[in-house]
Amino acid sequence: SSGINAEYGGIMPKVAILKQYNLQEFEGVVEAVKCGNIKLLNDTIEKNAAFFIRAGIYLILEKLKVITLRNLFKKIYLITGTFQIDVARFQVALNWLGLEDVDSDETECILANMINDGYIKGYISEQHKKIVVSKVTAFPKLSSFL
Repeated sequence: SSGINAEYGGIMPKVAILKQYNLQEFEGVVEAVKCGNIKLLNDTIEKNAAFFIRAGIYLILEKLKVITLRNLFKKIYLITGTFQIDVARFQVALNWLGLEDVDSDETECILANMINDGYIKGYISEQHKKIVVSKVTAFPKLSSFL
């Protein structure tokens, strides 16, 4: 195998490749993005900040946060099995992953920005506090807009 994993619409290196080239600092980044674990991503970036800054990629890694959130939200969508999802479900996931200070309004804001930027196709029903996602392609492939 090539050591590349394209399952998530992008190209993610396998752990063996990272180890081969002595780039273990990226292991947590890859795992976090794939799993939608925003806490792991934040912790990994913080833990290896000096390395990432020296490499000139710290700000680029910060941009992975939105992709990580998209992958988390996609998992919530798949688990719920519905096109109308309570905003509260997303907030609970964010809070559980260590973002305790994220409230309902901020969760809606995150979702609205992701819809606006094309990471999610749908709209927010503020009256019902739900996100209503497209029945066709709720989460477009990352390669379609990156």
